[in-house]
Amino acid sequence: MAKALTENHDALVIEGDDFYAGGIELRTDSPASRAAACIDWTRQRSVLEALAARREAWWRAFDWNAFDGRLCDEPTRVESKPVVILEGVYAARPELADLLDLRVAVVAPDEVRLVRLAEREGAIGPWERQWHEAEEFYFRAVMPMAKFDVVVKDLEV
Repeated sequence: MAKALTENHDALVIEGDDFYAGGIELRTDSPASRAAACIDWTRQRSVLEALAARREAWWRAFDWNAFDGRLCDEPTRVESKPVVILEGVYAARPELADLLDLRVAVVAPDEVRLVRLAEREGAIGPWERQWHEAEEFYFRAVMPMAKFDVVVKDLEV
């Protein structure tokens, strides 16, 4: 959905998963701890600050292909645009609130979400489930739907 918005607006999308920081092992800590550690919001913040100042921003994304905890060698570089979309589950976290003009939640029914996850991940095992628990905590205790400016019900598979 975020990428579709770039087609009609002078916008850029920043993938929240580029800032993944939760580790590659199964974790035994609480869902609250996992939700707090999942995304490196301090790196997101520096990117958003640069873009808000109309400067180029860059970051090194988590290397999902290597999946060994390292960041990609090549940085992602983007020029500022009038609309910046920070995409991802944790994109509306309170630590970024002063840099966000609009917080939008796109909500899919559980059955649709699970189909999409299975297609993307191949399987949903213990590693994926630990992050589902963290997301449930985040949306229950940190960013409940009532805190979003807009909630979109996404019913497409």
